[in-house]
Amino acid sequence: MRLLGIPTRTRTVWFTFASSVCLMMGAAFADETCMSPYMAKIVGQEDFVYVWTLGQEGVGDEQDKLVTIAVNPASEDYGKVVHSLSVGGRNEAHHSGLTDDRRYLWAGGLDTNKIFVFDVHTDPAKPSLSQVITDFVESSGGVVGPHTTYALPGRMLITGLSNNRDNGGRTAMVEYTNEGKYVATHWMPTDEDLRGATKAGQFADGYGYDVRALPRRNVLVSSSFTGWSNYMMDFGKMLQDGEAMKRFGNTVVVWDLHSRKAKKVLDVPGAPLEVRCAWGSQNNYCFTTTALTSKIWLIYEDESGEWQAKAVADIGDPSAVPLPVDISIAADDGLLWVDTFMDGTSRAFDISDPFNPKEVYSHKIGSQLNMLSQSWDGSRLYYTSSLLSQWDKKGDADEQFFKAYSWDGKQATKQFEIDFYAEKLGRPHQMRFGAYSLYSNTAEPAATRVAGIID
Repeated sequence: MRLLGIPTRTRTVWFTFASSVCLMMGAAFADETCMSPYMAKIVGQEDFVYVWTLGQEGVGDEQDKLVTIAVNPASEDYGKVVHSLSVGGRNEAHHSGLTDDRRYLWAGGLDTNKIFVFDVHTDPAKPSLSQVITDFVESSGGVVGPHTTYALPGRMLITGLSNNRDNGGRTAMVEYTNEGKYVATHWMPTDEDLRGATKAGQFADGYGYDVRALPRRNVLVSSSFTGWSNYMMDFGKMLQDGEAMKRFGNTVVVWDLHSRKAKKVLDVPGAPLEVRCAWGSQNNYCFTTTALTSKIWLIYEDESGEWQAKAVADIGDPSAVPLPVDISIAADDGLLWVDTFMDGTSRAFDISDPFNPKEVYSHKIGSQLNMLSQSWDGSRLYYTSSLLSQWDKKGDADEQFFKAYSWDGKQATKQFEIDFYAEKLGRPHQMRFGAYSLYSNTAEPAATRVAGIID
């Protein structure tokens, strides 16, 4: 069922209804729990994890690449790299995202501004490069640093980190069709141009980073980070540069989902990074964490229908600056996992009361830690190590790994790990899941598919 001939308003209502049905059906349908609710869903065991990996000078072919790891215990290749596809050069590989039909994986380069589109449906074990978008900056009107690639119905919404005028943090979100055609640029509100938004506090800095949708509330929530001049600077040098340390975002913006118009700018000081929104049909809130102040923030709709921001918990010892990076919300909205880069630790917070998160578990994963992906049923956790090529630790502390853990609700137990340096692959960053059950034309036996989402 493609829905291509259905009018836009009807199509939007259908997708909202379909995503709501998936959410109400519970944890088994939650997908990787940080993904778009518009994406095709499956149940059961994922077969592959696709890892978007930074090329490293002196390691293997030194190129950025998409690495495919078999993670189904039923596979004879379980725990092994089954495919690696290099894309040419080092582009500062960072984030990636699947289209709503999950047939293509879009992956951005923060330095070269290229967007690599991989076909992951023809042969899920061996993705191929479908196209490379090379005119992102030109088409968008000067946006630099394609970061989050987020699925909307028939669209990919891409957040930028910077601009080509001053390489600072003022930026925009850029919209493309699934086929790779530029649609529109949506600039972040600033003090000089609020673009119709209400400024709720002190800041309207125009910075960007991540974005997530709450379709039932017609809301997009975006966060903020820093520009090219900082994220491509050596981490130690940046920490000693007083002016550079002032160039971090302090805002979360609430948008009208359908019109893509900014509605409200909220103060969230300290570089709010990943945004994760609750799945429950009555849970109108999202979480983010601030990298510089090590706090969990709740972005929520109050009883009057207004969106607010509140710091609700500390992460570890904020005075030690553990540097929270990736977060993942459980499908039942019961736990929020928080990774901290500096101490290499993953923490689980009980968020059954979202205004009072409580740390209930922590586990040291490695000397450094960045990305986290959680399985659909909540029983599997995957971790990678690299943050940015210029920010990763040096010497023996520069571990570069993929690690798979099981989670029984009380304890995380390592199942296997892959040393990306030993395998001559580079620096592993973001992960996305693949499964034969998504596609009817694959040779492997298919698991249950969700009727009506893809056909």
